[in-house]
Amino acid sequence: MKLIDENEKEISEINMIPLVDIVLVILIIFMATATFMVEGKIPLDLPKAKTGEPAKSTQKRIEITIKKDGIYFEGQKVSSEELKQKLQAVKTDENQVVALRSEKDVIFQDVVTVIDVCRQVGLEKYIIETKKE
Repeated sequence: MKLIDENEKEISEINMIPLVDIVLVILIIFMATATFMVEGKIPLDLPKAKTGEPAKSTQKRIEITIKKDGIYFEGQKVSSEELKQKLQAVKTDENQVVALRSEKDVIFQDVVTVIDVCRQVGLEKYIIETKKE
């Protein structure tokens, strides 16, 4: 008669504790990165408006950020000429919406310059992002 050694037994059940640990770690990583994706914009002190409304556009917006130290497109600092080239590359039609995000203390000429570049490319629809008072 052959005796069954304790070490030679087949594993007939799954140990759930390591699986739960891995799932919780993945969940924490997902939650942390999801908040960065939503708030991944360049931080700004937006101007306040009492009549501000959420944007209702279903189209993909082209976001341009204007700060005191320059113009940002897709998180990268660009000059007016570079902005014009990048807008021409991403423009799909004339009905595309440009979302202008500007600090409240930025020089207005910088905003006008960005709008002028957008118009040179053929983009005529704008949204100006604000904070609701």
